[in-house]
Amino acid sequence: MSIADVFAKAGAENRSVLVGCMPAGFPTVEHSIASMKAMADAGCDVIEVELPYSDPVMDGPVIQKASDIALAGGVRTRDTLRIIEAVASAGVPVVLMTYWNPIEKYGVDAFARDLAATGATGMITPDLIPDEAGEWIAASDRYQIDRTFLVSPSSTDERIAMTVAQCRGFVYATALMGVTGARTSVSSQAPELVTRVRAADPEMPVGVGLGVGNRAQAAEVAAFADGVIVGSAIIRCVLDAPDAASGERNLRALCADLASGVRASAAL
Repeated sequence: MSIADVFAKAGAENRSVLVGCMPAGFPTVEHSIASMKAMADAGCDVIEVELPYSDPVMDGPVIQKASDIALAGGVRTRDTLRIIEAVASAGVPVVLMTYWNPIEKYGVDAFARDLAATGATGMITPDLIPDEAGEWIAASDRYQIDRTFLVSPSSTDERIAMTVAQCRGFVYATALMGVTGARTSVSSQAPELVTRVRAADPEMPVGVGLGVGNRAQAAEVAAFADGVIVGSAIIRCVLDAPDAASGERNLRALCADLASGVRASAAL
């Protein structure tokens, strides 16, 4: 199922899409695969697999620590592709989130080819802007990979329009300035940013990330966005757990709670 199909299905149900994030190989390859499948079982519509990277400038301390653990365990790009294939083969829609440097090192066309072969439907590139993405745009077109760029509250209307025009699948709206991490409240800038994106393209689904950590916040974002993206709060379930079984229980409970939040509008 493509990302467009996921958003269309959720729209028909009058609800938002829940995107749950997890670094590949955290804390081990097999553990991360089990976590991602558990997330899907508990209600995540899409799994965002993050490629561990040594300099994740946009990510907050929780994701950084999880990525460091994966890297210290020897997880590399090939492992990430294997993890994506394992999760996607279970019937779960998967998108990759990665900084651009590992893709350049791998080779842009070769990476697009190999990512498509895993069954992933798209890729999010937080530090790549459309102006400098010519090679990726060509490769993603060649291998039919949805591409997601980011917009933020500081983006001009012109920048938003240009960015949205180059997205396929959905656009990622960062709800606040700064690095990722669960917040006690949702950014007041988020609804305005979503409105501005929809003014540029009413048909493009908008996913909102950065800050959501519980059911109430998920429901709040779902009231104005097409997708709710959750990372740090989910990862912390595993990071803070005393053992794997406890981590999975906490992970399932949180994802089920978040899933009920994004579905709250459907009951209205």
